[in-house]
Order: sequence, then C-alpha cells, then structure tokens
Amino acid sequence: MALPFQNVYIHRKVAEASSKPCMICFRPSTSVLITSCQKDFFYICPSHLNDRGFATAVVDEAAEAEKRKKEEMDKELEKLKQEFEEKQKRKEEKKEGKDKDKDKREKEKPKAKDEEADKLKVEEAEKAKTEQAVEAPSFSEYNLHRNFFNIRQQKYREKQIAKRNMERLKNPLSFPAVPKGDPV
Repeated sequence: MALPFQNVYIHRKVAEASSKPCMICFRPSTSVLITSCQKDFFYICPSHLNDRGFATAVVDEAAEAEKRKKEEMDKELEKLKQEFEEKQKRKEEKKEGKDKDKDKREKEKPKAKDEEADKLKVEEAEKAKTEQAVEAPSFSEYNLHRNFFNIRQQKYREKQIAKRNMERLKNPLSFPAVPKGDPV
C-alpha cells in the first residue's frame, strides 16, 4: 500500500494566539510540524523535537559545510586582526620609546598588558556567547520515529474514512430503495 505522505516534517512557528495543545503532553504550543505536501500537521513542543525517540533532525550537508567554512573564515579574520593590532602597538611603543625613559616604559607595559588581557577576555566571552547561540539546534526538517509516523498515517486514514462516510450519508442515492412489489 502506498504511503499517503512522506516521513519528512517541516517545523513551523505560529502566532501565540493560535497555539493549540501538544500532541504528546497537551500543553499549549506554537510549534507545528507539517508535511511538505501539507496533508498532515500537528502541534508539538520544541522540547519534544530534541528527543531522539520522537524525531530526528534532517541535516543538510551543504549547509553544515558552509557553516564550518564560515567559522574557519571568522577565526582567520580574528587572527589577522590580532596580528595587525599587535603590529600597531609595537609601532606606537617604538615612537613612545624614543620620547620616554626606560622606567616609564616598564611601568606602562604591565598596564598595557593588563588592558590587552582584559580586552581579549571580553572578546572571548562575546565569541563564546555568539557560538552558543549558533550551536542551538534550529533544524527545519524532521523525520518522525517509525511508531509515531505509523500513528500519524493511521489518523490520516481514519480522517479519510470518516470523510467518505459523511459524504455517503449526505448522498440519498447511497441508501437502499423501498421495496415496490407485493409482499409474498
């Protein structure tokens, strides 16, 4: 028997006003999983999407490769910026060194190093925050576990059968005709 739809669900968000109960825990949810052909949909909590027993994310290899490449480029860019800043500081120190005594330079170096270390710590903290935000799983396509997918197919078939039965009940030709002959 052919499947009515494929086991590829797309994650969508709806407005807060149109939230409905989650299929699993019955809490109000604004996340919806819908098939690409839009034959089946259901509301689900985002926490259930992280459960491997419920669904697995479909990973786009090209997007992952692009993300890795971008991260590598960002790292290289940061290294180049740091090297450039160090060169600029060396040039400034040479200019200042000609004007000031060695004692003054020795006093300023620890201060500059402390300031530099503070700046690096702040930059590293900002990088960590942005990396954590990027690493949050934000997949858009999921495959349901086979048991949950079978349940969704069964519900879809039940809806189709109920729809056919209602159409048959509304159609007067589907009822048997009254006997016209004499009873024997």
